[in-house]
Amino acid sequence: MEFRLLGTVSVDTRTGPLPLGPAKRRSLLAALLLSANTPVPVARLTDSLWGEEPPPRARGVIQGHVSRLRALLTGAEAQAYGVELVTLGDAYVLRVPETLLDYQRFEELLMLARQQRSAADTVRMLDDALSLWQGPALGGTFTEGPLQAAAHTLEESRLATVEELARAYADLGEHHRAASVLRAEAVAHPMRESLAAALILALYRAGRQSEALDWFHRTRRLLADELGIDPGHELADAYALILRGGPRPGAAPAGGTDAAGASRAGTDPAEGAGTTAPPGPRVPAAHNPSAAPHPTDLLPRAPRGFHGRNAELAALTRAAAGEAPVCLVTGPAGVGKTSLALQWAHHNPAAFPDGRLFADLRGFSETGEPALIDVLREFLLALGVAPRRVPESVSAAAALFRSLTDRRRLLVVLDNARDSATVRALLPGGTDCVTLVTSRNRLEGLIASDAARPVPLGILEPQDGTALLAGVLGEERILAEPVAARRLAELCGGLPLALRVTAARLAGRPQWTLAGLADELADERGRLTFLDVDDTGVSAALRLTVQQLPADAVRQLARLGHHPGGHFDPYTCAALAGTDPAAAAAALERLGSAHLVTETAPGRWVLHDLVRLYARGLDPASGAEALVDVLDHYIATALAAADTAEPGGEPCFVLPEGYRPAAVRDFADRAAAMHWLATERDDLARAAVAARGAGLHDRAWRIILLQWPQVVWRVRDSWAPLLELALDSARAKQDLYAESRVLNLLGWVLTEEGRTAEALTLLERSPGLAQQAGDRLGEATALINLAVVQAGQGELDRALEGCGRAVVLAREEEDRHTEMLALQHLARLQLSAHRPGDALGSARTALALGPEHEEAARRSLLLAVSGEARLALGEEDEGILLLDRAAEEAELAGYDEGAVRALEALLRVSARAEYRTRHALALRRLTDGG
Repeated sequence: MEFRLLGTVSVDTRTGPLPLGPAKRRSLLAALLLSANTPVPVARLTDSLWGEEPPPRARGVIQGHVSRLRALLTGAEAQAYGVELVTLGDAYVLRVPETLLDYQRFEELLMLARQQRSAADTVRMLDDALSLWQGPALGGTFTEGPLQAAAHTLEESRLATVEELARAYADLGEHHRAASVLRAEAVAHPMRESLAAALILALYRAGRQSEALDWFHRTRRLLADELGIDPGHELADAYALILRGGPRPGAAPAGGTDAAGASRAGTDPAEGAGTTAPPGPRVPAAHNPSAAPHPTDLLPRAPRGFHGRNAELAALTRAAAGEAPVCLVTGPAGVGKTSLALQWAHHNPAAFPDGRLFADLRGFSETGEPALIDVLREFLLALGVAPRRVPESVSAAAALFRSLTDRRRLLVVLDNARDSATVRALLPGGTDCVTLVTSRNRLEGLIASDAARPVPLGILEPQDGTALLAGVLGEERILAEPVAARRLAELCGGLPLALRVTAARLAGRPQWTLAGLADELADERGRLTFLDVDDTGVSAALRLTVQQLPADAVRQLARLGHHPGGHFDPYTCAALAGTDPAAAAAALERLGSAHLVTETAPGRWVLHDLVRLYARGLDPASGAEALVDVLDHYIATALAAADTAEPGGEPCFVLPEGYRPAAVRDFADRAAAMHWLATERDDLARAAVAARGAGLHDRAWRIILLQWPQVVWRVRDSWAPLLELALDSARAKQDLYAESRVLNLLGWVLTEEGRTAEALTLLERSPGLAQQAGDRLGEATALINLAVVQAGQGELDRALEGCGRAVVLAREEEDRHTEMLALQHLARLQLSAHRPGDALGSARTALALGPEHEEAARRSLLLAVSGEARLALGEEDEGILLLDRAAEEAELAGYDEGAVRALEALLRVSARAEYRTRHALALRRLTDGG
């Protein structure tokens, strides 16, 4: 058995490849294989399969694909190979020996190749490694989000291996073969300058100088036309070597001035086998001839235990290209901005022959920022200015600094900048200088005025977090408790500062287990305390950021700490802080600029878990008030959404005591309302759970029940647990009205899930409860739902009687929406009782109640009943026409269940290929979750 990711995702067995099925299933398998032997949360799998807009039934779709994969593996006797797909809480683990993974064998062959002393042996091993590739990585999957990043990383590794193979051929003197392997990749990746430079040198050394020059000019024109940039130093140096007639045979000159030498010099043994350091920035070859032989270097030491961040290091290298670049590394407190900047800065000192300057601007320090004149004085002294010649004013000192750096190749690192104005005064004057700035703020002013190129820094992935822990604690301790190590990384929220504090605690206490500390951190009440050690910790770092904020932003942050959900928008924030949406949006922008909140989509924000805990502690006394405010906001907004989605529907309830909603958004149409209900489902559930935990039962059941339009639309989407919570809250308040209403919806959901016995038990109680509460429309709804179950149990007469009573009740209350619902089910029951004429009459009556009371799903169902009734009456042409209309309206509305039902009825009387195709498509949409 073999698992392949280097090409089309597949599983090869003795009897051939497994039939993996649709792309989503291959994507799921790829996501599990990329984290083989490690739990992969459902949330990450959802990101891999759908990106930022998963369907409402994503979890169920994932469960279905996992079940199918498990069955395929079992059928292929996977356990005999040590392969097993298991469920661990809210995650899945694909246990598989690394020898069965093609990308792991690829990495192993690379490591072995780099250990060979013979170039011929290196060539053989690199050839073997590249032979494992059978096309672009992760073929046949939805390469979005995490999978896209993984495919890109694998492809980068493949291209680096091709370049290594070419260098090995060059070491053997086989320059024609080096040119051959490079040409194919250079054609496929025409703007990868390292490939072009290596190919040019290989062609030149093979005696094909004219071809080499042609390739250089072709690449130069492409870079200018497509990217608007000049060739980088590798290409320029390769071109210069050809023009001056440098030596053709042998290795590159000492010092790594050619492309092959530069690339070979870029491998740092300290990073471990198989890790390639990012290349230095692109700078012109010419520099100040009067530069000192021993340039100044003010950089602090390189960070220890640095891990990961390959994409960000590469982004910094790209940002450093061009003329007088200003690279801006931004991110929240503790995310590792300084470590990233220093790692990059230390990586290629040869790129900055005139020196490297560093200043900690202490923009978020309790000790305050240094005076600009002091920073400039240190820079000028380092550049050789005599102390007595340093100007006393900031403007004069800055002008002298720009003048001295005008013709130098210099790196200036400005760490912890608070604002753009401070940075501008410290920018060097030379076009060959690179400035690297780090800040907790976005510094958009610097982007606008100096074309600063932002490199945002986010949290670490769990595997990089565990690797950081291993760098401090040792691999043995991590391997002894791999699950606990990953849990620690997740509890630290992927924040490097939190991870380092955690590692420091464990390093000083060898008797502690990782699982024990994870249990301590799992308690939110003390987590921030555990993540502080001496004068370093998450709380201290966040405090320094928060103290720079205006009072309104601090108040907004404090209230956000009490938000029970995961996401929030300006309306939710306004409700929490007692302001209006415009003020809340301004506060969010300020918090976002300080990287205390993150905007995941336009107008949709999140808090990092540790920031949330810190924010909660800013104003703990306001927690109860903030919770009521946000619950009432959700009730008001959900009411507006339900009213827009179902304008003819009766309100579910009277408003709770003490209800005080803030500003509520408007919904333009049904689609917008349904989208909000689907998007906010998880947060509404969290709000209901928080309400119940706080004893606010009157709000808990209302928040849940108000989602009824979405429940009706996606009835088989695991609503029962949430509705059971609502039922508990209704009973806790001894509210007969609420209990009846919840029983109605829960009973109907259980019926649709096929749990008819449970549904019957609940629904038999509901009409009586509604009657006691004086809720005649609730009684009508209860009778309808009960009738559906009774009919399924063979009690058709009782079902018809109850549904008829529901029609009467709704008509007496003059509620056309409930009357339509009752007539729809009555028509279906009459059809089952072989009374097609009555069924057709009931459906016609329902449709005649008026389009303002119709919604797409109900109209589709009524048309389908009418069509089936016509068929039963022998009117085949009319019946087919009505069923076709029912299917078409359901398809247009995205109501896949209705489309499947109508098309199944059509296929019973017609063999048209069109109906089979539409039925298959609707069924696939339904099973795949869109």
